[in-house]
Amino acid sequence: MAKVVVTGLGLVTPFGVGRDAFFQGLTEGRVAVRRIDQDLDLSGIGAQVAAPVDGFDPVAFMSPRRARRMGRVSQMAVAAARLALEDGRFVPQPTGRGAVVIGSAIGALEALVDNHRAMLERGAERVSPFLVPVMMPNAPAAEVSIELGIRGPSLGVVTACASGAHALGIAWGWIREGALDWALAGGAEAVILPLVLAAFDRMGALTRSPDPAVASRPFDARRDGFVLGEGAAVLLLESEAHARKRGAEPLAELAGFGQSSDAYHITAPPEDGEGARQAMAEAVASAGLSPDEVDYINAHGTSTPLNDRAETVAIKALLGERAYQVPVSSTKSQIGHLLGAAGAAEAAAAIFPFLTGLLPATVTWRVRDPECDLDYVPGEPRPANVKVVLSNSFGFGGQNACLVFRAPS
Repeated sequence: MAKVVVTGLGLVTPFGVGRDAFFQGLTEGRVAVRRIDQDLDLSGIGAQVAAPVDGFDPVAFMSPRRARRMGRVSQMAVAAARLALEDGRFVPQPTGRGAVVIGSAIGALEALVDNHRAMLERGAERVSPFLVPVMMPNAPAAEVSIELGIRGPSLGVVTACASGAHALGIAWGWIREGALDWALAGGAEAVILPLVLAAFDRMGALTRSPDPAVASRPFDARRDGFVLGEGAAVLLLESEAHARKRGAEPLAELAGFGQSSDAYHITAPPEDGEGARQAMAEAVASAGLSPDEVDYINAHGTSTPLNDRAETVAIKALLGERAYQVPVSSTKSQIGHLLGAAGAAEAAAAIFPFLTGLLPATVTWRVRDPECDLDYVPGEPRPANVKVVLSNSFGFGGQNACLVFRAPS
């Protein structure tokens, strides 16, 4: 099996555009959540905060004509893909040896909302002929492939909030088995809309905290729901041989991938966290490692009561007593929950310690929950020398994905 390495990071997040903006936000322990009631009509919606990407200009990455024919989710995916190639100093050739794998939980829902309103108010003839290609779930992957001329496999992955991690795992498998030399893989999401906020709010999934600075509080005893974010993250993955041949410097090795289904409930995790534990165990085993070699876990950590408790239980089941010595943190405390893009953005956060010597913090953690009693790296980033990192992603439907990263050798 080929060794798979990460050679480029493309990021469009609430911290800003590019790898430097993302790493600076993590280093500073900055919270990129803000009130959005001045931007949107949130009448009747308890949630008043979100983590948008302010100042994103798609025309910096594509022509105005192409930008007009894409949803925001595809615009961000294209931007992140271009940034990953730039970061990795790689110019793809039009062969079948590269792929695009982009996950998205919801896709361009704003196109459906806008066109439905137009039809109701002005008639069916006002529905855009571009509605279907804009909102189809595979649009982000397809648009990246078209923009960059990538003729290998192009795949859209839809596994709720595990989509970005599953996309990386699928690409990892193809490269590892020798079917591909490289891939652009990750996730994108852009659904900060009143309808989506109302839907999650009615479920009781969103925080109703009015204070953006502490609204997303993973593992904290006062947590009451997640903060909706948006963005895109695309990683350039290559076989080690392909990267070495072109003189690329690996940022990390993507060493393992595990996946499972809870087979339990459409939105809630099982209390014993068994599906999550199974995915983590499979990921570690596929990397040829044991749980004792895990140095740090970048948690799914949504800031919902059920998820954080179940993930803590799963980590304890995986690591045993050693769970109390392994730091765990959630970057959702800073950028909210990017849904289908979360797993890919958090994969970049999992690589962050290798490049900076710092662990990302759960910056908003203040009050211990007796049922969440691990080391959640509270407050600010922590210096650490880590070699093996797990990155967890769990989605509605009970879909679990876990990635293992190793420090570059």
